[in-house]
Amino acid sequence: MDHRDCLQKLREIRDCAMATVDEKGNPQVRIIDVMLVESDCLIFCTARGKDFYHQLMLNKKVAVTGLTKDFQSICVFGSVEKMDPARYWIDRIFEENPSMKNVYPKDTRYILEPFCVRHAKIEYFDLSQRPIHRISLAMGKETERVAGFMITAQCIGCGTCLDVCPQSAIDEGVPCKIRQENCLHCGNCYENCPVQAIIKREG
Repeated sequence: MDHRDCLQKLREIRDCAMATVDEKGNPQVRIIDVMLVESDCLIFCTARGKDFYHQLMLNKKVAVTGLTKDFQSICVFGSVEKMDPARYWIDRIFEENPSMKNVYPKDTRYILEPFCVRHAKIEYFDLSQRPIHRISLAMGKETERVAGFMITAQCIGCGTCLDVCPQSAIDEGVPCKIRQENCLHCGNCYENCPVQAIIKREG
């Protein structure tokens, strides 16, 4: 599984949630269609009159998420760029997504502006297996996202964290070790460690 596979899964889902921030700093979310995936980027469009367009122009940071029918979640955290030449990309989008012709017939399509997400952190999260499986990836100039928890050298090897982990994602030892690819990031180990040897990873 790499970042291209994740983008392709979002294209197959097609109708995904995209979050932005408005001019007052309030979170906003809507369903967007992933119109194209190529050249290591995710491509979508919106009309210039929409609040969504103005939020993209104000703050280019977005989050996109979708869930497959097999309970695989893909999250993309990145920045958007307008694509040029705009008419070329809108025509490409309409070729690949013919249902758009019913929404924006004839030349009304050119009220739309094409955007892409080229630099992003990506998280793939498979809930269909036990233990769950997650991968952190990156594309473009971004680096992989660091999250979840880590057990430090302060660990005394008591095994409390092993007992309370809902996915049995911790291996015994001194210190014990969290298998990051199986961790839910729930924090139950963190809250129950008797010597506070577990820290939250940030990044």
